[in-house]
Formats: sequence, C-alpha cells, structure tokens
Amino acid sequence: MKYLEEAKAIEEEIIANRRYVHQHAEIGLDLPVTKTFVMEKLKEMGYEPQDCARGVVALVGGKKPGKVFLLRADMDALPIQEEGDHEFKSETGSMHACGHDMHTAMLLGAARILKQHEDEIEGTIKLMFQPAEESLLGAIEMVEAGILENPKVDAAAFVHVFSGMPLASRSVIMPEAGSNFSAADWFEIHVQGKGCHGAMPNTGVDPLNVITHIYQALQSIHAREMPTGASLALTMGQLHGGAVSNVIPDTAFMSGTIRTRDESVRAFVLKRIEEISEGIAKTFRAEATVKFPTQCPAMASDSVMVDQVNELLPQILSEDQILDLGEKSGIFKTGSEDFAHVSTRVPAVFLALGAGNSEDGYEYPLHHPKVFFDEGAMPVGTATYVGVAMEWLKKYK
Repeated sequence: MKYLEEAKAIEEEIIANRRYVHQHAEIGLDLPVTKTFVMEKLKEMGYEPQDCARGVVALVGGKKPGKVFLLRADMDALPIQEEGDHEFKSETGSMHACGHDMHTAMLLGAARILKQHEDEIEGTIKLMFQPAEESLLGAIEMVEAGILENPKVDAAAFVHVFSGMPLASRSVIMPEAGSNFSAADWFEIHVQGKGCHGAMPNTGVDPLNVITHIYQALQSIHAREMPTGASLALTMGQLHGGAVSNVIPDTAFMSGTIRTRDESVRAFVLKRIEEISEGIAKTFRAEATVKFPTQCPAMASDSVMVDQVNELLPQILSEDQILDLGEKSGIFKTGSEDFAHVSTRVPAVFLALGAGNSEDGYEYPLHHPKVFFDEGAMPVGTATYVGVAMEWLKKYK
C-alpha cells in the first residue's frame, strides 16, 4: 500500500491543483490556461513536457529496459454554468461537471510520485494530458499526432471518477472486459427543397415536410430493424427550418446522435440513416445529404489487461477499496469515451473511481450543474495510476 501512503502525503497538493483547474475551467480543444498550468507543474517536477497536438505528453522512466505504459487524464470542462456554492467555484462560465479537473490533478500527483521512483521503473511510463474529451475530438487528434509512438505504447489505462451513484466513495471499480462505453456517432441531415410562397405550396418542394417524414422513419430502425435486446440509442436533438409563417423555405436541417456497443449494429444503423434519408427525400422530389461530423468507436477494456490489473490492484489498495460489480459494471456503458481511439489500437483498461456516494449526500450525477465530488478520493486515483503502471511494467515484461 506504499503508493497510497505516498499519494496521501501529497493530498493537499493534489487538491490545490484540482481547485485551480476547476476555477479556470475551459472547454474544447484549446485549453490555454489549463495546458500552461499542467506544463509548468510538470517542469517543476523535473519533466520535459512536450506538445502533442493540443494536449501534453511527458515521459518518466526509461532508465531500465522494458515496455511502455500510457496513463491518460482528460482536461476539458463542459459549457455548463456551475450552480454549486463553494469557495473554488468556476470563474469562467464553464464547469468541470464530469470530473476532468480531478483526473488532471490525480495524474499530476502520479507524475510527482513516479518521478521520485524513476530509477525503479522497469520500462517507460507515458503521461497523456488530453483536451476535448467531451466533444470526442481530443484523443483522436493526439493519436494522429503520434501519442502512441516514440516510444511505442504497449498498454494503457485511465481512471474516471463518478459521483451521484450508489458506489462506495474512495473505491476503485474494475468493469467487465469488453465494451465499457458506447460508440458515438453524431449525424447531420440536410434537406434541399425549393422555396415558394406559403399560399402556393404546389410551386415548390417543402423541405419541412420531407424532414418530418425522415424524422418519423428513423424511429423504425430501432422498432422494426433491430433484434430484441440490441443496444441502440438514436436521438434527434435538433430540427430546424424556415423563418416565417407564410414562406416555404429552401432547406431544412436535423442533427442527432447514435450510441451503439456492437460494431455490426453501428455499421447497419449508419447505412440505414443514409438510405432512409435519401430515399424519402427522393420520394418527395427533394435531396438529402447525410454527414457524420464526429465519430468515436466503443471503448473496450482488453480481457487480458482486465485480468492482469485485477491481479495487481490488491498490491495497490486495501481489500475494501476494490469493488467487483460483476454484471452491474454495465452501468457505465450508456455514455461514450474517446479513449476508445487508444483502446482500439493498444490493449487498454478503464477503472472507475467512486468519488461521491449518492447515499452519503452526493446526490447529483455527472454533467449536472450542481454535481460535487469527494476530493478525498483523489489520492486513491493517484495511487491507482502509479501502482497499475509500475507494477504492470514489473510483472508483465
């Protein structure tokens, strides 16, 4: 349990780092304040952090031969106005409602401990501080910029905090092997009609009529084209067209999101959205163009890695800090996680960290403007980062 003891010894520093990031919450790919803060902290510890796309990468170890293990923390917030009342409330109009400020602080804490143990690391540990997880754009940008190369990554892990759920705080949950988070595909449907006077609809092609037929038809994918029990959420979040009451517009627009866990289901649904949209538009003498501006596969924990990390956790945490939810670990699967762009390329594992039990008064869930986290969970997350990476490199050379 030495890693946990070392993490608790720097708990005040971890909390201070978290509160700074929380107060200066930033969204998207460009996080100038947060990124500068992370790089300065790493330099103070003796690292030579580098830009990787719009994120940060740093290496520790390498003095002994061995494999390369990647640890990731996301740094971005959400465009939510914080409604909680505490001394380190966000000053930016955005909010760390998903705990990424805690992830960043926990990995900075891990960086400090790892630097102190650098001579003992049997291989290399790569630290990945990533922007834009919420928009599912940050990980793929860093992957395309080479985060998994030079040196080539052999395995990876990330820890995600959870609050507002009946999970023991300050405990780590190892989900099942396989899909932990759903694939996310955001779609846009643009309908081109022919505008005309509202009193003479026969002289035009009404895109509003077309897009409402498409809207209704897309519901049939889940209801009539999926086998019973198939995991699919197809949600239309925007529907726009027209500006005044007595004019049929030229165009109409719809966008939404698709969440799936099975790649064959995902491919089928993407194909059917295009076929249905284009077919209905043609029926009504219009044209439909379907785009998928953001796509992220399902994030899966590697079965071998799950077994290996399960063997290592008792060396890092006490027995009562390790929870096995069995099939209940599926509670995490409804969301999406762009670490999938890493897990589809190297063996990876996701660990959940309880950071606010709903039965203990932490009643608000992630992405809620009043969500609050148990900061006492952060040393557990830091110790998990350190222990999993160091012990994995040592045992699975």
